[in-house]
Amino acid sequence: MFIYAKLYIGNDQMINNQSESGRNATLLKVERQMRIRKLVEEKGRATVPELSKMFIVSEATIRRDLEELDGRGWIRRTHGGAIRLERAAKEPPMIHRISEEQDAKARIGHEAAKMIQDSETIFLGSGTTVLEVVRYLPEDIQLTVITNSLPIINELADRDKVELIVIGGMLRQSELSMVGHIAEQAVREFRADRVFMGMRAIDASHGFTNDFLPETMTDRAILNIAPQIIIVADHTKFGRLSSVLVAPVTAAHVIITDKETPQEIASELEELGLEIRVV
Repeated sequence: MFIYAKLYIGNDQMINNQSESGRNATLLKVERQMRIRKLVEEKGRATVPELSKMFIVSEATIRRDLEELDGRGWIRRTHGGAIRLERAAKEPPMIHRISEEQDAKARIGHEAAKMIQDSETIFLGSGTTVLEVVRYLPEDIQLTVITNSLPIINELADRDKVELIVIGGMLRQSELSMVGHIAEQAVREFRADRVFMGMRAIDASHGFTNDFLPETMTDRAILNIAPQIIIVADHTKFGRLSSVLVAPVTAAHVIITDKETPQEIASELEELGLEIRVV
């Protein structure tokens, strides 16, 4: 009986030691990941080999750490390492953005307009880049245009060959667009051949994100009304993350952007099955 008790105590101590070891390992992992996150945020990027050497762990361990940090939206995993995931700042009003990246937006708008065929029904979302699409439409093209954007309505209101369908709802003053529940319900009543829309922030892993919930819900409805979704966005929108998920990037079919968008990001999006047009 005495021997059994001694063995029992020994086994219990072993279990306690193992539990303590597990807690220590977890603590080390959390601390290591916090330090990796801070390092990437400060330096902008880090490679797997340098992190492996720095923390004296295997490259496989570092890769798992980076995958977990990427999944939490703290860094952006890349081939061979990680880069800082930029947080999209609050977007200034549309009127202040019209002059930003003007040349790039014009090229993107021109390319997008070439995709539109006579007699189609298209949806045009809000934003300065989509507005450029309208400005490159041929004067004699016959279209049905559905939109929730006041500037686009103004651009097309005097075109005899354009049947204009206006989505109502709550006015978002900074964007001059109709959003919210009423707009969302109205959008669902329609079907289009193509949708052209902008996005606040785009990341291959974290998808399309926005910072204004009523607009996000409206955008989700828009993404479901056509067999082809075209996103028009200049390079400043990529590799960024905002607070609300609109949809995975695979909700779109084509992204038109400019030459300053990093090739690495474009390649990642192409690997997910998107067509990337760089102009």
